[in-house]
Amino acid sequence: MPKFKTLDDLPANLTGEIALVRVDLNLPMKDGSATDVTRVEAVKPTILELAGRGAKVLLLAHFGRPGGQRSSTLSTSMVIGDVGRVIGEEIMFIPEIAGPVVEQSIGILRSGDIGLLDNTRFWPGEEANDPDLAKAIAAHGTLYVNDAFSAAHRAHATTEGLAHLLPAYAGRSMEAELKALDAALGTPEQPVAAVVGGAKVSTKLAVLENLVGKVQHLIIGGGMANTFLAARGVNVGRSLCEHDLAPTVTAIMDEAERAGCTVHLPYDVVVAREFAANPASLRVCNVHEVAEDEMILDVGPTAVEALADVLKTCRTLVWNGPMGAFETEPFDAATVALARTAAALTLEGSLISVAGGGDTVAALAHAGAAEDFTYISTAGGAFLEWMEGRILPGVAALEA
Repeated sequence: MPKFKTLDDLPANLTGEIALVRVDLNLPMKDGSATDVTRVEAVKPTILELAGRGAKVLLLAHFGRPGGQRSSTLSTSMVIGDVGRVIGEEIMFIPEIAGPVVEQSIGILRSGDIGLLDNTRFWPGEEANDPDLAKAIAAHGTLYVNDAFSAAHRAHATTEGLAHLLPAYAGRSMEAELKALDAALGTPEQPVAAVVGGAKVSTKLAVLENLVGKVQHLIIGGGMANTFLAARGVNVGRSLCEHDLAPTVTAIMDEAERAGCTVHLPYDVVVAREFAANPASLRVCNVHEVAEDEMILDVGPTAVEALADVLKTCRTLVWNGPMGAFETEPFDAATVALARTAAALTLEGSLISVAGGGDTVAALAHAGAAEDFTYISTAGGAFLEWMEGRILPGVAALEA
């Protein structure tokens, strides 16, 4: 695992220090209020620890995609009320990210106070990782803390540039994420299983190509499984399927065989002629019995039972994507059953389970299994790029 400094490497007393803290406050909003404050809860420990140790804390965050233009509806002032409520502290809004206004605001802040700078993406130099902008921001701080793993796959001024200009540390959320990911694919306990589901193989080609060389069991679900089945000559009827990717999928399966990775595909499936809740045409059949007018919408119960047995032989699990069309009952059955098996194995201490990705978080929450997984990442794009084996600029910049 790469070495990086954490808050433990800072002095106990931070009075006199100004901490520039990169956080993710890109919250979903409705009627002027956040509908989900998970990202604020994730960075709360870092913010309160730095403030509690006496630092003046300046929060850096983006909000939406303003494209380098100021917009009143995309100002971080829109979320300051929700942030303050979750943090439990009054927060000063600072309508700039560098310059005299920031300097004056720092003079007003007392030791242990918190300020929120405006949307970093209002400045074109943010996404361009402009060194001059990074230097202008860094001039206001004495140390830099990155607690936004979800933005770590972007080489922006506030996610990468600042780490080269100030003493740089991983916040508590970033630290936990990096440790969990290292336990999953960096230096995992073997055997390792990966569950990869979702609609299309095309969106996860790099993930699959990376995983076959790192895991012993690759479990394919969702619409992706249909493409794998079709590549093996199975008639999948009207199922969602990327038939043109058959050669690519075959190459992935060949590489898995060379690497000693077993690819698990369903051999019984849940099908229907229409995609609707509890359709009259619903039935379970062998994959070789799918009719021309039917769609595969979930993995069948016999296959799920076999997959559960596979997980029982493993020590580590990485999960990204649902097994079926989980948003519509009863096509959530496979996802729910396998997620609950993984959760139970985690609770008994026999499995380290790490999951991530938007649909994944929703699916595991739907199954009532999320809280029992070892770690759930809400990072989205950064989590997928990590699964692809790519270097994340925001993480690399923290390496000591």
